[in-house]
Amino acid sequence: MKILITGTAGFIGYHLVKKLTGTGMEIVGIDNINDYYDVNLKYARLKDTGILRESIEEGKVVKSEKFPDYSFVKMDLKDAAGVNDIFKKNKFDMVCHLAAQAGVRYSIENPKVYIESNLNAFANILEGVRNFNTGHLVYASSSSVYGLNETMPFSTRHNVDHPVSLYAATKKGNELLAHSYSYLYGIPVTGLRFFTVYGPWGRPDMALFKFVRNILAGKPIEVYNFGEMERDFTYIDDIVLGIEKVIAIPPEGNPGWNGMQPDPSSSTSPYKIYNIGNGKPVKLMDFIGVVEKTLGIEGEKKMMPIQPGDVKKTWADTKDLENDTGYKPSTPVETGVRNFVEWYRNFYLSQKDD
Repeated sequence: MKILITGTAGFIGYHLVKKLTGTGMEIVGIDNINDYYDVNLKYARLKDTGILRESIEEGKVVKSEKFPDYSFVKMDLKDAAGVNDIFKKNKFDMVCHLAAQAGVRYSIENPKVYIESNLNAFANILEGVRNFNTGHLVYASSSSVYGLNETMPFSTRHNVDHPVSLYAATKKGNELLAHSYSYLYGIPVTGLRFFTVYGPWGRPDMALFKFVRNILAGKPIEVYNFGEMERDFTYIDDIVLGIEKVIAIPPEGNPGWNGMQPDPSSSTSPYKIYNIGNGKPVKLMDFIGVVEKTLGIEGEKKMMPIQPGDVKKTWADTKDLENDTGYKPSTPVETGVRNFVEWYRNFYLSQKDD
């Protein structure tokens, strides 16, 4: 089996590569290594999977020095010809599309980047899958698509027509594009709505990273909506476990689907949407308390109003994923935060000591 994974210099893509190596799959990774956040962290992730910075050139296939079943290509997925070429040269059995321009607040300041990276690039992936008869396409969506919906827990059967950020709108757009390709061309597609992913090697723009960084530096942490928020924090290992399980089960059309009462999570075509979350929302102040206890330091808090594009609470209903795959998240927040702090101290602070 040969799989294309996009975004392998990114947080989730890096962990998925490490999980799938040695499973008998041949893995090809793609990333454009953009500067949305520190590229040194991205190159460090690649190095940890055997892809050395000095060997990376645009469009060049680089073989991993650590994993014989993994190779990497630096490429921008907005390049339609380049994407077509890599599909043409490889006979992929499946694709896991994780690459995207992330960040809710950044999308307010840089809307065009999201249109290009999250919609145009995804369209190029869909065309590659269609034109070269690739099998199962799994792609990253987001819990942000739930937008103004306040019915808890968030279910894939809920309406998601009211996004509150451009980032969320592009992710909803991905789901619509995926369904149309699935319906027109019979492509098995599965969308995964991730819920607040955290853990070692995480992104610097995410809450846990910023809390740990600022508290250790003696700087205040920004606490939005004056602390009145809840998030379904999901540890990276649980996310990757869910992806691995989903990859193995291409969806089939739902024979019970009824156009008079349409179920948004499935279709008559081979199309499926799942939530991947912990299923246990945590109050923001409790989460900060776990961070402080783990660090042994009480942080100074700068209480702030809710930010544009934010929602007050997320909570994943993961019953469908559990029923279809046996998925069961198992990492307590205390364990996940401790693992992140250990990684952060080793990755950042030990370098300073040296």
